Amino acid sequence: MDPTQRSVLPNGIRVVTEAMPQVRTAAIGLWIGAGSRHEAVEVHGISHFLEHLFFKGTHGRSALAIAQAVDALGGQMNAFTDKEHTCIHVKVLADHLPSIVELMADMLLNSSFDPAAIERERQVITEEIKMYEDSPDAMVQDLIAQTIWDGHPLGRPVIGTRKTVSRLRRADFVRYIEKRYRPDNALVAVAGDVEHQAVTELIARHLGRWNGCANARETLQPSLTPTVAIRSKEIEQVHLCMATRGCSAADEDRYALAVLDNLLGGGMSSRLFQEIREKRGLVYTIASYPASYREGGLSIIYAAMSPENGPEVVRLILEEIAGLFGPLDEAELARAKESLKGSIMLPLESTDSRMSKLAGSELYHGRQIDLDEILGRIDAVDAAAVQRMVSEIFAPGRMAMAAIGPFGAHGTPRGPLERAFVRSQGVLER
Repeated sequence: MDPTQRSVLPNGIRVVTEAMPQVRTAAIGLWIGAGSRHEAVEVHGISHFLEHLFFKGTHGRSALAIAQAVDALGGQMNAFTDKEHTCIHVKVLADHLPSIVELMADMLLNSSFDPAAIERERQVITEEIKMYEDSPDAMVQDLIAQTIWDGHPLGRPVIGTRKTVSRLRRADFVRYIEKRYRPDNALVAVAGDVEHQAVTELIARHLGRWNGCANARETLQPSLTPTVAIRSKEIEQVHLCMATRGCSAADEDRYALAVLDNLLGGGMSSRLFQEIREKRGLVYTIASYPASYREGGLSIIYAAMSPENGPEVVRLILEEIAGLFGPLDEAELARAKESLKGSIMLPLESTDSRMSKLAGSELYHGRQIDLDEILGRIDAVDAAAVQRMVSEIFAPGRMAMAAIGPFGAHGTPRGPLERAFVRSQGVLER
């Protein structure tokens, strides 16, 4: 019998489960299609703010009572918001799943959104934004998205800004819930020592009377703006990102891109790591990674370095990219594929990782993509597929760069970094 099963309740909630009888725990995630890409400009950051408010009390439970209820069950509850989804998730002993589902349903359907609690949480989120602004390694990831996806909702930071967060009011949260928090826009994913029919009946008992349809707010595929953004900040290092077009979450080319990414900067034997860190000692951190969403994606390179090394690192990154246009060594390609398979497979021994995989397959593909299929698709990637991907995403004139560092009046001039980026792109045209 297939350990993964799927049901749809009459009100539209999707329920996907994976039975893992070898464990005693269960991980459950309540996923809502509400993220920063769904927000109007004037309420930017509302998805993330709302995620916080679900923990601040219902009509029958205080915030303390919610926390105590989770602790009394030995559970681990948390939540996150990204560009396309909000997820409340809990890991708990499987025997306690009924109590956890009742609690999560109460938080989702009966949160009070007390004005005093909203004001306290506004202060908390403002402090979170300040903490984020003190983390240039995180800020530059958002800056590159804003730069290359200029004006598109996917380019906005999930957390919002101090200005937009400061003006959100209770009525805004209520309206947003009515638009996005509806059963046809919800998914419950559960992995662990569970039985599908029992989980489905449990969800129906607590969320079956929830009704309504989500207000569609879809966006078009983002276009690329290949430009440079430099932001000055009095810090010791320059934090730098380069980006070009990647693959959407359901793109059939995503496996070839993942192999390419691993070969370029995905591990300790990757070209960027070996050439720029190991051989030359110019950085401590350098890596590449894909960012994939429903309508589009990016392929991103990140590095942090001393300001004086910035132009040389930029030049070397682009030279390593140019080197990908030549013949690929079969041993290097095989090593990249095995490394990629390990990075996918090793985390999936935990129930929470399996729960997230269940949700991702359902949300982006409408079916469960099993591990054998993933491994087979990676194995099928050959040198020709990788080089086709190289020629498509690293074509001249498609890359953007963002950097944060000490570029002020008394710091490192920004000009050499920008000139190095523009000048070194010439190697891609050869």
